[in-house]
Amino acid sequence: MKEYKLPEQINIPQTIILADGDFPSSSLAKEWLRECPYVVCCDGAVNTYLRFGKMPAAIVGDGDSLLPEIKERYVHLIHRETEQDTNDLSKAFRFCLSQGRRDITIMGATGKREDHTLGNISLLADYMEQAEVRMLTDYGLFIPIKEDSVFKSFPTQQVSVFNMGATELSADGLVYPLSAFTNWWQGTLNEAIGNRFIIHVHGKVLIFRVI
Repeated sequence: MKEYKLPEQINIPQTIILADGDFPSSSLAKEWLRECPYVVCCDGAVNTYLRFGKMPAAIVGDGDSLLPEIKERYVHLIHRETEQDTNDLSKAFRFCLSQGRRDITIMGATGKREDHTLGNISLLADYMEQAEVRMLTDYGLFIPIKEDSVFKSFPTQQVSVFNMGATELSADGLVYPLSAFTNWWQGTLNEAIGNRFIIHVHGKVLIFRVI
């Protein structure tokens, strides 16, 4: 059974995609961004990342959000994709896969426009078919799963479970029981009882733990 630890500052991701939502503000997120050796910026996210004092490994997108001076100065880092069937986050994800990167943390994917936030979060269910992927926000961590999994936790930790097509769903170690509910809200606002909980699932679900 797969086990997912609690995120800690010492567990620096090897690959981060920084999307152009709200720039991360939590101490954990900032530490990961400072120390990660390979950060790919989605288009306009590089404007803020450079002000943060860091240099990305690549800038991916259609280029419509880049400041003119950045387009000129960092042209060697820009990988431009003009197709409009997918968003910049998916373009950056495909780029990471092309570089042989299969363990990816996404940040900066929430905030600003709510439709973008919902779209970015839902994409995790697609990305999980090609890579180990997670999304860190200033409040918690999203992880998509499709098999029985153990999650490290702490008593009273807030947990939400979003059904992305699972036909069987239950849990050990949460206050409220789970089922294969059909509405997203039905799995929100749960709570861990102890230092771990187990999700039993047939199909895809998205786990959010407040950190």
